[in-house]
Amino acid sequence: MELVGKVLIAQAGGPTAVINQSLVGAALEARKFNQITKVYGALKGVEGIINENFVDLTKETTNNLEKVAKTPSSALLSTRIKPDEAYCKEMFKVMQAHEVRYFFYIGGNDSSDTVRIVSENADRANYELRAIHIPKTIDNDLVINDHTPGYGSAARFVAQAFSGVNLDNRAMGGVYIGVVMGRHAGFLTAASALGQKYPDDGPHLIYVPERAFNIDKFLFDVKAVYEKYGRCVVAVSEGISDELGTPILAKLKGELEQDFHGNVQLSGTGALGDLLSDMVKKKLGISRVRSDTFGYLQRSFLGVVSDVDQQEAREVGEKAAQFALWNNIDGSIVIERIGYYSVDYRLESLQKIAGKTKLMNDKFINKKGNGVTDEFKFYLRPLLGSGFNTAHRLRAPLAEKILNK
Repeated sequence: MELVGKVLIAQAGGPTAVINQSLVGAALEARKFNQITKVYGALKGVEGIINENFVDLTKETTNNLEKVAKTPSSALLSTRIKPDEAYCKEMFKVMQAHEVRYFFYIGGNDSSDTVRIVSENADRANYELRAIHIPKTIDNDLVINDHTPGYGSAARFVAQAFSGVNLDNRAMGGVYIGVVMGRHAGFLTAASALGQKYPDDGPHLIYVPERAFNIDKFLFDVKAVYEKYGRCVVAVSEGISDELGTPILAKLKGELEQDFHGNVQLSGTGALGDLLSDMVKKKLGISRVRSDTFGYLQRSFLGVVSDVDQQEAREVGEKAAQFALWNNIDGSIVIERIGYYSVDYRLESLQKIAGKTKLMNDKFINKKGNGVTDEFKFYLRPLLGSGFNTAHRLRAPLAEKILNK
């Protein structure tokens, strides 16, 4: 029997360049089915559900939805609230009142857990509700997934940014340190390696959270590269920690702020880059040292978007509607890679995804722990999409000297 009622879609966590493709994919696909009475979008994620702040996407034009799909960041706005059991129970009451029968939540690890709790509440109340988690995160850290929508575009930005930084550093010399998002997983920082083209291109050193960060070893690495090339470009994850798991930022700076999840606040201040830069200046005596913290720039940069990422983000939204409406089942959409390069989608149980974090495979990190392997580059390159820009150098020979032979 067809389950008749409304669709409710929400977005959560950090925005991405392609998250609206998933929103529009789910909305347009759901609007094709006769059993759907309305397609609602909740403003500000779970906050919008609790407060019944819904927009009626059934009344939105297809033309405008397609334009929104190509626009970065969360069209429905977002939230960092991680709902507990009591919060989810109140959300479920709202869904019941509005006769919501299909719930699609676009987000990362915490969002998948929210979908699980809501689904369990519906089961206990004997209320027919299909709840689907649609994957999204630039961190690329959802388990079982080969990769996650949002990552390809953010990785493209990071790779091209470091390619440009490398050109600047080659022209002017010195040491450059770029701090990239990534608390536990280094996928995004590792993407900086795709900016390399020539043998002496930076980033020359790449540090990810999957390997313990030793400050003395870092200084040794920088010195070796600087002595070899007269310059050094470094990519480093904001979440690098020492052998005991203490964030390097906390080790260098001392007491740090915490976010509302109780996590140490690692991003948004530029402190890690400044501290590492100061150490290079003082310990190695290099005067020209610069650092940047990429921050929000890598998440929703308009104009640096992977077409592959866009297509897959659209399809996970469409598949969510299809699994819920055709197959009448709950779960989390998973992307699996087939050959080089294609993907397929399947539905996994929410329990297998929720609250878990995928880390970089050991085979992606070099033995020294300060770079990535060709296998990682092979893994990432298709995700960056077509038209990926690379740098070029002059090949003209030197003219013969007259006065200074």
